[in-house]
Amino acid sequence: MPTCPAPVRSLDPAAAAELTTAAAKLLAEHGSATSPELLTALPEACDRLGDTVRQALRPVDTADGLFVLRGLHLDDTELGSTPGHWSTVGDAGAVWDVVLLLVSTLMGTPIAWDGQQEGRFVHNIVPSPGHESEQTGASSGVLLTPHTEDAFHPGRAHLLLLCCMRNHDNIATTAASIRRTALARADVEQLQRPVVPILPDDAYEDAQQFAGRPAPVPTLFDTSEGLTMRFDPAYTPMHEADTEWREAYRHLEDELARVSVAVSLEPGDILVVDNDIVVHGRVPFTARYDGTDRWLKRASVRITGRPTRPAAEAHEHGYGQAALLAFS
Repeated sequence: MPTCPAPVRSLDPAAAAELTTAAAKLLAEHGSATSPELLTALPEACDRLGDTVRQALRPVDTADGLFVLRGLHLDDTELGSTPGHWSTVGDAGAVWDVVLLLVSTLMGTPIAWDGQQEGRFVHNIVPSPGHESEQTGASSGVLLTPHTEDAFHPGRAHLLLLCCMRNHDNIATTAASIRRTALARADVEQLQRPVVPILPDDAYEDAQQFAGRPAPVPTLFDTSEGLTMRFDPAYTPMHEADTEWREAYRHLEDELARVSVAVSLEPGDILVVDNDIVVHGRVPFTARYDGTDRWLKRASVRITGRPTRPAAEAHEHGYGQAALLAFS
């Protein structure tokens, strides 16, 4: 069995059946996991779910900044082959898209991006030929550097959810919490300064062509509950920063590496990550492209009114990218 050095919240069989039955019912009623009518129906469907499910999906409540929801069982023989690109997934695993949307709605509001995976609210993360060395979810042969999801954007998710469809090789997602680090106060003060921007990653081609001037952003932000973080070294122009800031950033990288954990998901597991506290990545692996490679589904969640980000973010242009809400 894969190791999982992260908090685990277990659904009992009755609660797991309640959640998957609700998802199957929504899918049968609306015909597609991408149906606008299904998205609109999510809050009412969640209102009918019982307290056991709701308790398991309470907010992240430890300094780890993450947990694994376990107890949902998935038979990957029913999925068909792992596709070679997100655009060829079609309806495969559609009921799990809806499960993920229900879980997301219990925790906040699912969001999507008009410039990524055609505006879908559930993304499919699979290794793709020709993308092995990129710093995106389609890569395989390189370490996916620990990062904040969509760090370039002020409207990025508060929570990131990863649902495992297939993971025969026990490939680990890495995660590290800023609240487990032991940074010197001087380093924290350096990284609270808005010195350099975070640029759009390779999954956002339109954003990379945006003509507006990139705005410097702070890496760390202090809240009443503790430090929060906005971090993506692969897309941060370090050469534009002063020596003191770069040294503090290196110390942060070292601390995050020291406290990093490896989470190997089983089919049906859902990893919930607080995107303001935890950076995540993935160990390198060799993709076979034979239909058995690792396959995750990903959802992003926004929590209205959450005071975990600097007020100045409201003035950022977001490189022209607009976040879409599943419902209002």
